[in-house]
Amino acid sequence: MSTFLLPSPIFGPVHSRRLGTSLGVNLLPESGKVCTFDCIYCECGLNNQVKTNDKMPTRELVREELERTLSEMKNRGDQLDIITFAGNGEPTAHPKFAEIIDDTISLRDRYYPNTKIGVLTNGTQIHKPKVFEALKKIEDNIQKLDTVDEAYINRIDRPVSHYSLSEQIERLKAFEGKLKIQTMFMGGKDSDGVDVDNTTEEFVGPWLEVVKALAPQEVMIYTLDRDTPLHQLKKTPPEVLDGIAERLRQAGLKVVIGY
Repeated sequence: MSTFLLPSPIFGPVHSRRLGTSLGVNLLPESGKVCTFDCIYCECGLNNQVKTNDKMPTRELVREELERTLSEMKNRGDQLDIITFAGNGEPTAHPKFAEIIDDTISLRDRYYPNTKIGVLTNGTQIHKPKVFEALKKIEDNIQKLDTVDEAYINRIDRPVSHYSLSEQIERLKAFEGKLKIQTMFMGGKDSDGVDVDNTTEEFVGPWLEVVKALAPQEVMIYTLDRDTPLHQLKKTPPEVLDGIAERLRQAGLKVVIGY
């Protein structure tokens, strides 16, 4: 099993395939993973194999460390494209997520007013009004939607509690286009030997129709980059991603590809 756990609460800056120069904010412990999904391709590892009993960083610690880092970067004259909430699991699971977003906006405005704020999220917490409203305040509200096939989601993304695809799509529509969609495309087989290729028309066609209905600011399609817990998973070839991207462009959507 492979894991790639990140420091907490601040890491980087790093160069992101899709986002540019990114300063990471990890609201989860650095000793393990805390997530509302248990994706079989997660670079952090599977939930039950990267457990932690450590507490999440406090709002005060996040603000203190973020301000220190932004101040140091500004004094050095470093470029910064985006402050990205990602890390070892689901950032919106932090009980003070909304308040931390407010702190981050304030610090960004002080040190890097032209820098965007982004959140990479699986969307499982957007039924909570404070989380939903916080995501509306930022520039890059990046919502995961690997497929619109609920059986595939349950096999690959593996929500750890109740998850209704139809309910989730309606919640995403409530952003009224102020969101970006990120979708992982891959091939290979899962631990049961079941084919997990979601690049066939069976998956892409219905997914494309839902994405068009969401009318996002951008669609990020990508494939495996680092090691995964299941080594039988496979990267999607560039030409396949290019074909999906062209269909999105023909629908009038902006596309970013992570090969």
